[in-house]
Amino acid sequence: MCGIGRQHEPQDAGGTTSDAVFAALLEDSAEELYEFAPCGYLSTLMDGTIAKINHTLLDWLGLERDAVVGRLRFTDLLTVGGKLYHETHFAPLLRMRGEINGIALEVKQADGGRIPVLVSSVVKHGSTGEPLLIRTTLFDARDRRAYEEELLRGRKVAEEARKRADADRTRLQEALAVLQQSLLPDSLPTVPGMEAAAHYHTASPDRLGGDFYDVFPVDGKRFVFFLGDVCGKGPEAAALTSLTRYTLRAAALHDPDPVAALTTLNKVLHERYTDSGDPRYCTAVFGTLEPDPATGHVAVHLASGGHPPALVLRADGTAGYLPTPGGLLVGVLPDARFATAATTLAHGDTLLLYTDGLTEARIGEDRTSLYGDDGLLAFATGRADRHPRAVIQALTGLLDGFGDGLDDDTALLALGVPARSTISSATRNH
Repeated sequence: MCGIGRQHEPQDAGGTTSDAVFAALLEDSAEELYEFAPCGYLSTLMDGTIAKINHTLLDWLGLERDAVVGRLRFTDLLTVGGKLYHETHFAPLLRMRGEINGIALEVKQADGGRIPVLVSSVVKHGSTGEPLLIRTTLFDARDRRAYEEELLRGRKVAEEARKRADADRTRLQEALAVLQQSLLPDSLPTVPGMEAAAHYHTASPDRLGGDFYDVFPVDGKRFVFFLGDVCGKGPEAAALTSLTRYTLRAAALHDPDPVAALTTLNKVLHERYTDSGDPRYCTAVFGTLEPDPATGHVAVHLASGGHPPALVLRADGTAGYLPTPGGLLVGVLPDARFATAATTLAHGDTLLLYTDGLTEARIGEDRTSLYGDDGLLAFATGRADRHPRAVIQALTGLLDGFGDGLDDDTALLALGVPARSTISSATRNH
């Protein structure tokens, strides 16, 4: 008997607890739930007079029920801007649709404060279809407003940061452009009996390239030219470019022989960078121009250290490479061998030098093919009878057309002998 009694005691206790909970739930009237709901409720007559309002909304507003019910209209609870919006948009849409949801407004508090709310209203109709009253629900949007303001502040901060970054990038690009220009000659000298033109195409304004070229006189009858490309990008490449350019200029004034000049540069770069643990090198082509006053032709002698071959455009419309196979990179080995070549430029002929950014440009829809030596030869052949400036102008347009397929900077240098017709025309004009 005792055992049985002990088994029934938890059930009785549980049953008593359940009954108490159920009884407590029954005591929660619908009116009480309405009054203390987490959102504001009010009902208005069709003219907007407030007929019913819950405790939650009164508490938000800081008002007494007797001061609101039958005395105020819904619009009296709104700010000036809210009243205007209610009259011009909210009320007309409610009359037309019968309900409206989630409209952002602000209600006034008795102490002068404001509360952002999201308002939804619905028109209730009688049995015969006539509108009787408007039931409105207001949700506290203060947390949402705070979030939106924080988001807005975040966006403003991000926008200011973006503007500063853009300004910094512009200043950096301007500084890089000035530095890049300082590594190139301001202008090309006038070579008697010849025309010279050059162009430097920057693949990216955010990167400092390492391509270089120059033309200058070494004695009363010869001019020297060189063009090349150092390894790497950025400040290190700029330092190497500067050293290379000024070393070649100094070497040429001492001995303008192409092989001798490249040998001097090779020794300087190898001694300067090999022991530092950061070997640096470049490709370069170096040559001399020696005009013949009697014929007007120009003898060209050049040497190449790992550089793409020069291209000769003839007055008869043909074009071909001037091979320099076997020339080694400048600065890699202590005793490097350099390939030599020679040609003569007659009237209407042009010598074109370039860096590999041109031939290694990626083409095609998938950007996987290289423009290559054959592409350049075909392009040059179609323009072989043009003077140097026209050739450089055509190549500039070609480089611009590569778009994002151009990964590397490109330096161009064209040296040509004017056609006889050009000389005759210039003489007559003079």
